[in-house]
Amino acid sequence: MALITVQNLSLGYDSHVIVKDLNFSVSAGDYLCIVGENGSGKTTLMKTLLRLREPVGGQIVIGDGLKETEIGYLPQQTIVQKDFPASVKEIVLSGCLGRCGLRPFYSREDKRLARENMERMGISSLSSRSYRDLSGGQQQRVLLARALCATGKVLLLDEPVAGLDPMVTVEMYDLIEQLNKEGITVIMISHDVAAALRYASHILHIGDTVFFGTKEEYLKSDAGSFFLMQQNRKRDEGEQGS
Repeated sequence: MALITVQNLSLGYDSHVIVKDLNFSVSAGDYLCIVGENGSGKTTLMKTLLRLREPVGGQIVIGDGLKETEIGYLPQQTIVQKDFPASVKEIVLSGCLGRCGLRPFYSREDKRLARENMERMGISSLSSRSYRDLSGGQQQRVLLARALCATGKVLLLDEPVAGLDPMVTVEMYDLIEQLNKEGITVIMISHDVAAALRYASHILHIGDTVFFGTKEEYLKSDAGSFFLMQQNRKRDEGEQGS
């Protein structure tokens, strides 16, 4: 049974529909990349999957023993978030809030989990540092460790490499790939189609055309061919202008 099944889902806000009748499923171990034009509804879809936004129509079915509290989320960062004054340890620990229930404090198990995930992300030496003083790549590792404290099953990532330099971008993609190989299901929004096709097992393309399938099927589809052509043209225009 699928972890997440989306059935005839319509997305939007203030009664304005962005995407209609969306259907796809995510199974344990999948690496799903969500691609599409700017403004096509990718972030709205992710917020709807997280129940932060109500669907306009259709439904999202959670199955295979997954609980809504077992979904970790790494959102796009804002300028305010990047300047957050808390320590690395405090931010990573806050990922355990969903499991605290009515407890007004973190348990020994919560603190152990935070330490393990800081080690996993290679940031243990930064635990006492202020988050605002870290580089962009270090901040993303902190947020990934925080998301891992919330889940051992599913990670939702919204443009996790936005604003990072090329070397740090590769490191972040490698980290996410390793987590997927360890059994964590990944759902990631990406504007980088080349990276999506390199790492993903499945592609969801939303916009004027909607496609869901394996990356091999996407490459052969009209939606994939057209979008890749557009991306290559934009890249070439950027190189000519630089």
